[in-house]
Amino acid sequence: MRVYSAKLLGSDIESDDVVQESFLTGWRQIAELDSPAHVRNWLMRIVTRKAIDRIRVRRDHDDIDQVNPPAHESRSPEKIVETRLQLDAVWEALDRLPADQRRCWLLRETAGYSYQEISDALEIPVSTVRGLLARARRFVLHEMEAWR
Repeated sequence: MRVYSAKLLGSDIESDDVVQESFLTGWRQIAELDSPAHVRNWLMRIVTRKAIDRIRVRRDHDDIDQVNPPAHESRSPEKIVETRLQLDAVWEALDRLPADQRRCWLLRETAGYSYQEISDALEIPVSTVRGLLARARRFVLHEMEAWR
C-alpha cells in the first residue's frame, strides 16, 4: 500500500500519511466489507481514493477565464462554423452558375483580375465579360440573400 501510494503521489512522506488514513478509514468502515477475501482490493481502493484526494488538494486551481481568455469574436467557434457554412453556400451557388459566368466571377472576385484581363484570359470581348459578371453577381446575391 505504501509503495503504491508513493508511486501515485511521488512522495514517501505523503504516502505514509495516506496509508495511515486508509487504515483508519478501513477500520471505521470494516462493517461495509462484503467478504474477508476481498480485504486487499477494498483497502487498495481506499488508498487510491485518499491519494487522489491528496493530489487534488495540493494542485493549484487557476480560474480558467483568467488563464485562457475567451477567443476573439471573429475566432469564436460559432463564427467559424457560420463562415464555413457561408462559404459552402457560395460554392453551391457558384456550382449552379453557367460555366462562363462562373469563370468570370471567380477570376474577378477571387483572383482580382480586371475586366480586360478576364477578356484576354477567356478570349471573349470586354462587353461580354461585363454582362456575364452582372448576371453572375445578380444570381449569387439572390442565392446568398438568406445570409444577410
